[in-house]
Amino acid sequence: MTDTVASTTLDRSPGTTFWLATFKPGSRLPLHRQLYQSIRDGILQGTLSVGSRLPSSRALQRDLGVSRNTVLSALEQLVAEGYLVGRRGSGVFVAATLPDELLNARPGPSGRHKRSASAPSDTAVADELVRLPAGPSLLEPFNFWIASRSDRSNRPLGVEAALDHFPIGMWARLMKRHLTRPDRALMAYGQAGGFRPLREAIAAHLATSRAVNCEPRQVLITAGAQQALTLVARMLLESGDRVIVEDPVYMGALMAFRWAGAQVIYVPVDREGLDVKAAARLGVGARLAFVTPSRQFPLGMAMSVSRRLALLEWAKLAGAWILEDDYDSEYRFAGRPIASLQGMDTAGRVIYMGTFSKVLFPSLRLGYLVLPPGLVDVFGAARAWSDWHSPTLEQMVLADFFSEGHFGRHLRRMRALYAHRHAALLIAARKHLTGLLDVQPTTGGMFTIGWLQEGMNAEAVARTASEQGVTADPMQAYASISRHLPPGLLLGFAGFDDAAIERGAQRLASVLRKLL
Repeated sequence: MTDTVASTTLDRSPGTTFWLATFKPGSRLPLHRQLYQSIRDGILQGTLSVGSRLPSSRALQRDLGVSRNTVLSALEQLVAEGYLVGRRGSGVFVAATLPDELLNARPGPSGRHKRSASAPSDTAVADELVRLPAGPSLLEPFNFWIASRSDRSNRPLGVEAALDHFPIGMWARLMKRHLTRPDRALMAYGQAGGFRPLREAIAAHLATSRAVNCEPRQVLITAGAQQALTLVARMLLESGDRVIVEDPVYMGALMAFRWAGAQVIYVPVDREGLDVKAAARLGVGARLAFVTPSRQFPLGMAMSVSRRLALLEWAKLAGAWILEDDYDSEYRFAGRPIASLQGMDTAGRVIYMGTFSKVLFPSLRLGYLVLPPGLVDVFGAARAWSDWHSPTLEQMVLADFFSEGHFGRHLRRMRALYAHRHAALLIAARKHLTGLLDVQPTTGGMFTIGWLQEGMNAEAVARTASEQGVTADPMQAYASISRHLPPGLLLGFAGFDDAAIERGAQRLASVLRKLL
């Protein structure tokens, strides 16, 4: 059936409050995402109370006049993210773990950020950059740590994308089209914020796939995730400022903060993600928190809804910023990708970061920041005075790659391929590594973790494996000195076919037997 509903109010039994579900036929969001947002807003606003039971999927289908698949898709996503819980034989309920004190937060008009967030007035360079005459149209507006060994692409279990499956022929045709019919924009200076059609395409994609709330002018194109990290560190931090990071943490972020002179505060994670209470206690006065909420790097868990709400509340009360690194959430095997933290932010405190290094190819060197409105101008100025803008040709080609549907098709193919290769790794691990390495299944991404036996030296294992042509980074490389992690290895599977994965597991098993 075709879903064409305009607006519906659901009448519930006495004493039960429900929400106004509004469907906009002209919206770029599909109906299942609109229903998802309507229910989520009801939970965050408190109109859907903790523990309340939702109508059955068939009742929602009937009352809203939409297909059952639309309803099921929205409910399954909300269950996956922890807003709802299913009870066998009883139905679906609003999760009881949401903190009551945070459920009063109400989104601003149209779900957009409030403009209360301002440029960092206590950072002198920020004010100076905005005042400098940087030229016309200027202010309009993580990838993994990979060692630089040139032979890494031939080393099984290293973290690599499936570059041999990238549609390079299509990419070449798009590039040729621009080169054979160049316009002035291709050869002239571009906007510091990035090529406008690309920013529009990214904003539209993030709205539908990641529930990110932004306008195209809030998207700032960068030279990959590392430049995005460096910009955030330089613009928001001064020497001595405190930065909260997850422990373990992505090393590229750690280096960016250290180079800015920041004091790094390591905060442990558990199965719900960052321990926000510990962060508030240990990081008093912190100016920034760096998190990977959709899939913690490198442990892989998603941050729970209650932790997300608590972290947003902390940032609002502390006047701090949150940098959300969404490095590989596109590759989720079980259900849809987890919605972004930024999409829950009502105070304009979250900066969202993404990169095309993993979803396309790393030499492209294109990434982006989604900035709160109050930071757009100053970050645009900083981008201009660092290297003006990213190459226009690549931005034009990527914009076409989006608009002509190639990006979405490529993601779908890679998601299926990586799910297959993840399964192949688990099969190879059961066959060759049982009793030697406990390889963990994962719900998405390009890598997983293998836990070694207690007492083994993961760094020694990694070095010996490297000598045998297998790349497997030790988990201790990502953790603070004081944090005790069980010995483990980070194992990539995305860039290798079944034969290479099998060969890598065999070689790693041989190494482990020798070291036991």
